[in-house]
Amino acid sequence: MSTAKLIIADSEKNANLYYATQFLAPDAFVFIQLNGRKVLVMSDLELDRAKSQAKVDEVLSYTKAARQAKQRLSKEPGYLDVIDEVLRGHGVKTLEVPMDFSVAYADGLRTRGYAVEAIPDPFYPERMIKSAREIKLLTQALRATEEALAAAIELIRNAEIKPDGTLWIGGKPLTAELIRKVLHMLLMERDCVGQHTIIACGAQAVDPHNEGAGPLRAHEPIVMDVFPQHATSRYFADITRTVVKGTATANVRRMFEAVLEGQSIAFRMIKDGVDGSAVHNAILDLFTSLGFTTGEQGGRMQGFFHGTGHGVGLEIHEPPRVSPRKDILRVGMVVTVEPGLYYAADGGMRIEDTVVVTQDGCRILTEAPKVLEV
Repeated sequence: MSTAKLIIADSEKNANLYYATQFLAPDAFVFIQLNGRKVLVMSDLELDRAKSQAKVDEVLSYTKAARQAKQRLSKEPGYLDVIDEVLRGHGVKTLEVPMDFSVAYADGLRTRGYAVEAIPDPFYPERMIKSAREIKLLTQALRATEEALAAAIELIRNAEIKPDGTLWIGGKPLTAELIRKVLHMLLMERDCVGQHTIIACGAQAVDPHNEGAGPLRAHEPIVMDVFPQHATSRYFADITRTVVKGTATANVRRMFEAVLEGQSIAFRMIKDGVDGSAVHNAILDLFTSLGFTTGEQGGRMQGFFHGTGHGVGLEIHEPPRVSPRKDILRVGMVVTVEPGLYYAADGGMRIEDTVVVTQDGCRILTEAPKVLEV
């Protein structure tokens, strides 16, 4: 009996399904991969579009498969009965499914006699190695993001510093919400969709995933982490810059220079065959040597307490990782390099670029300047 890969999902949210089919649909459909052949089971609504657009070998009608199942079962078939009908036709008895596969579907298929095995990420390991086309699409998304981010930073540069230290522009406070709105509008004009963009000022940025809220302040670091998805290609970009409107404190300047030096270490070390954990630990050692300790301080984590980077592609966070965990980097992998430092007394500091791993090093895809004071 044969083993098949099975995904039941909508390809707008499921990156593995979109990668396998290059077909975008908002409703769930059935994908089967067997002996190198890719088969879709589609509703009548999407049948013709799937036949013309999906990069698969065969597109089957759900309605037709349901009629066949009804004849065999002598009753109205359910969703899993229809899938069972298609799998029987291909002689499948063992199924490999992604880790996020529905438990209800897995249990239902097991009761119908199938062995169901959940495959840990990456479900498609080849997704980690980006083709020249994918790198081009990633770069396209990155350029659009850089343009939008530059315009947002210009707003901060042009802001007026009020006596209470808040920033104002156009007669009103310059807030994280306003910067985020401007960024998202500019991204939309470039066919990109931004969500959960981080605009975090001062103490807010000590929590690296705090999206930020309220008025921005002068003389404090403002972390701007932007990671939109290109609406057409589906590939993500990811970039972070930290700026200060006014004058940065001596400590914040030291943090900025340390993070830049940490990036430089990564750029020198990353190449084919290197363990990402070695890169991460080298940056952590640098920070410690400069007096930037990491650990719990005052009841919260401070210092450098997240990974150095992650893969970027059809998902904003995907394998491999550049972190304390061992992960070997290979030619064609695209990863971020985003060391950061976070202290309650000084705020957050993070700078993030995207690189592609080469045989003897890495190529930096990000072109945005790195300037602390604006």
